[in-house]
Amino acid sequence: MNAQHLLMLALNASMFLVVFVLGLGATFRSVTYLFRHPALLLRSVLSMNVVMLAFAILVCVWFQPPPAVRIALVGIAISPVPPILPNQQLGAGGATKYVFGLLVGTALASIVIAPLVIELIDGWYGFDVHLPPAEVATMMFVSIVIPLILGTLVNRLAPAFAGRIARPVSMFANLLLVAAALPMLVAVTPVLWPLVGNGVLAALVAFTLVGIAVGHFLGGPSEENRSVLALATGSRHPGIALALASLNFPDQKDVIAVVLYHLIIGALIALPYVTWRKRVRARAEAAS
Repeated sequence: MNAQHLLMLALNASMFLVVFVLGLGATFRSVTYLFRHPALLLRSVLSMNVVMLAFAILVCVWFQPPPAVRIALVGIAISPVPPILPNQQLGAGGATKYVFGLLVGTALASIVIAPLVIELIDGWYGFDVHLPPAEVATMMFVSIVIPLILGTLVNRLAPAFAGRIARPVSMFANLLLVAAALPMLVAVTPVLWPLVGNGVLAALVAFTLVGIAVGHFLGGPSEENRSVLALATGSRHPGIALALASLNFPDQKDVIAVVLYHLIIGALIALPYVTWRKRVRARAEAAS
């Protein structure tokens, strides 16, 4: 096992723990929320996986980036909510039940959506690209579904214990995340600079901006739901794009660079939106 495999293992472990901590504050009713609201689930999938997929394909046609980078952009567009996003959604005033419901709902939907989309666009790109459904299912269950359910079980069976371990486990998970992510970012930074001039960086910025706008619009009349879907549509789980890269482009680091920097760019660009949503929530609470 080389250093890159160890870093990926640490990164996956940190995401597992991040979601586990989220589960310590969740209930089974909130985790299954979207399955009881199919209209909201449909709007969520439309926003995240249909509109943004069309946008990603448009960007690929317009800028003509390298094939591996095209796959990274498409992989991002068909991915579910990233494990680190719910805290930001809750901070922006998002409804807790929708935050957890969207985390689980999009993870399960991606098991069908991601492989199907990859097969459909395979001919369009002109080269052989595949993503086995079992690969996606394993990734989603290990990184989202299982840790969230485990945390929810602990919260249900031993709420006092869940409250005691939440903070130390969260601190350890964040430290592990930084320790794993920083070396990877440093390693792929030289690969990123050649991509800046050909529109890839601009495409990542545009993806987040368009995603926030689309999600805010499709979130419906509820201000809480708008905040949740806007942030989810602009930022995605890195696993699917990284799996595509490892299966189809094992020797190319540009996909990893695009995916990792998408997470950073998405978080930075979302900050003004989060600040605005906090102010909207504060004004609403003051008015009531």
